[in-house]
Amino acid sequence: MTVNPARTTRLESLPAWAQQLSEKYYSRTIALFVLCGNVRDLVPLKRGDTIEFLPLARFLNEALFGQRDLVMSYDRGGGLAFAAPEMQSDFTRALAGYDSFHGTNYAAGLPRNPDGVLNLLDNYLRLRISDGKKIALVIDFAETIAPAGEVSGMSAEDRNSLVILKRWALNPAFLRADVTLCLIAENQIELHQGIAQHPGVATIAIPLPEENERLEFILQQLGDTPLPPGSDVTAPTLAKLSAGLKRVQLQSLISQAVQNRQPLTQKFLAQRKKELIEAESGGLLEFVQSRFDLSMVAGSEQAKKKLQNAAAAIRAGKTDVLPMGYVICGPVGTGKTFLTTCFAGEVGIPAVVLKNFRSMWQGVTEGNLERVLNLLKAMSPIAVIVDEADAQLGNRSSSGDSGVSNRVFAQIAQFMGNTELRGKVIWFLLTCRPDLLPVDLKRQGRAEEHLALFYPETDEERLAMLRAMQKKTGTQLGSPEAEKFFLEYGGRLSGADIEAVLTRARMKSALENEASVDLDDLKAALEDFIPPSYPTEIELQNLAAVLECTSKSLLPQKYRDMDRSEVIRRANELAAFVRG
Repeated sequence: MTVNPARTTRLESLPAWAQQLSEKYYSRTIALFVLCGNVRDLVPLKRGDTIEFLPLARFLNEALFGQRDLVMSYDRGGGLAFAAPEMQSDFTRALAGYDSFHGTNYAAGLPRNPDGVLNLLDNYLRLRISDGKKIALVIDFAETIAPAGEVSGMSAEDRNSLVILKRWALNPAFLRADVTLCLIAENQIELHQGIAQHPGVATIAIPLPEENERLEFILQQLGDTPLPPGSDVTAPTLAKLSAGLKRVQLQSLISQAVQNRQPLTQKFLAQRKKELIEAESGGLLEFVQSRFDLSMVAGSEQAKKKLQNAAAAIRAGKTDVLPMGYVICGPVGTGKTFLTTCFAGEVGIPAVVLKNFRSMWQGVTEGNLERVLNLLKAMSPIAVIVDEADAQLGNRSSSGDSGVSNRVFAQIAQFMGNTELRGKVIWFLLTCRPDLLPVDLKRQGRAEEHLALFYPETDEERLAMLRAMQKKTGTQLGSPEAEKFFLEYGGRLSGADIEAVLTRARMKSALENEASVDLDDLKAALEDFIPPSYPTEIELQNLAAVLECTSKSLLPQKYRDMDRSEVIRRANELAAFVRG
């Protein structure tokens, strides 16, 4: 790759991904590159003491391909374009010669089908390589040229395009000559794997900007126009709080504040970041706004203590001692989701719920997941909550879905096992059937700590649960007799049941214009309430949690003393009965 000192920068001043591309090119073993990830953002280009932020296509032209004789770009919608008029004139002359030899009329208009355009470019590249020209070709939205899928299910046009791209990757003439071919696709998984995994192709991931890179961009944006009066964020604070955002999104935030003279506050920033991240994820991530911390949790003292210790380690910066993730298990209604959101509130890191990322359309599921995982990595530290994890995350089985489950499972398992993210991306896999969760996800090195939650056993635990639910629901009991009545008649309820009873009692109190819930309100709600009854499933869920738990201190006394082989036998018996 030839570097022009007048128009390009030194290799050391390029972003890390551009340095990687350049080094691979200089090795003369790779001519075809796939750029994926944050490809729709601005890229910094340093020229001496100044810095300019450019779209990716312009960055490639000016920073990497500035000295090429021919620089072309192509996408399915915009067609073929050239970096300079003289380059287009050269192509037009070559096209006229092609028409004269083959009896075609492409000079009057290029074919609309991509394989037709690629075939013409193939002839043009070979022609100009023989003339010693230095060439760069950028193909944007490459997933529309060679989409993911089985070859047998592809159209003839897509198969032809795939063959041409593979041929380019193997062409020794391209390696000997000064030729660089770049395919741009936001999600690598949406590009045909025959290209993405080809030995003659190098995939370069462009990451979302890190905190220091965001700060550099923010300082440049605020260099001429400061934020409006009343803004309570400084440039370093804005850089820190904007993890997961692109430069173009930061540009929009700053521009909106400056143009509308609207102060940029931390509250406004948090709301806009939430909206932008959720939109960027395609609605697959949902931020959890927790008003509570772990002091609100009752009935799970040992589990709470473990999470409080983890929160203290995060605050102290000792992330290397944290587990990669947690399995939170136990029967329905034991507060698994509440415990997890309270942890997020305790430590002060953002928490997101991973929503259903699966799609009926081929390749979309894997693309959705790739986009989400890239966002999670950029937003660290972050807690990721996966509810009903046994159903949500799938397993290695690929039966009946063309291997989608297998590929999705591999993506998740690889990401969860990345030890560089220890203490940065903390997984919480919530399930009432941990026995159905794949072993590969809950082994050491992934979701390492398995915390089991159970219904309150003692009067002390039941009373603590009642008081915690009073805080959560904002219920005030008018007399001590109400607590005594609850212990006598409602002591076997789960946390979710208690919350439902208190909500009913509050409704009765509100309809009677009373300031607090009195004994009669609670009595009426308890006498009317019928808790859902599925004893077989509850017993199975309890036993599954006992077998899954990795800490004896979390188990109620009756389960600690049970013979483990008997627990396994009874759990298998119940599981067979439930399956019917």
